[in-house]
Amino acid sequence: MKKFIFLVIIFPFFTFSQTMDNKTLESIYTSVSDSIQGKNGSWHFFIKDIQLLSITDTKNNRMRIISPIADSNSLNNDLIKAALVANFHTALDVKYAVSDGVLWSVFIHPLKELSKNQVKDAVSQVYYANVNFGSTFASTSLVFPGKLSKEEKQKEEEPKLRKL
Repeated sequence: MKKFIFLVIIFPFFTFSQTMDNKTLESIYTSVSDSIQGKNGSWHFFIKDIQLLSITDTKNNRMRIISPIADSNSLNNDLIKAALVANFHTALDVKYAVSDGVLWSVFIHPLKELSKNQVKDAVSQVYYANVNFGSTFASTSLVFPGKLSKEEKQKEEEPKLRKL
């Protein structure tokens, strides 16, 4: 019985550990992209004409998948505010960020702890955050609930007609 309890407690730590590395990342990026260039730890690839880049730092166990969206100086205050709100509600695992005068969709994570499915999902979210910037600002179809605008509240309060 003691052996069984020991296995139940310890087993999950061994089965769920990840060992993501640059070789596996390159394989994933090659499988999901239309074209890819780069070398170990630094890739530039395209999905449907959207540019994505990935950079890893194996020494510090970090990685990024990023995609340039726009010149940050060209953004008005409404777009900047909408991007910040999206970071809380609709961008989910990716964020909108500004660096070197560029607005980016960004996924940042420890490298080794990632699974293959998480990397594929991250690529998808970075892509969709890019293409949905300025409209839904969504990286997936999932939206975290939040405060509704006056217009949204009015829509919810309107009587709903049942279809016959």
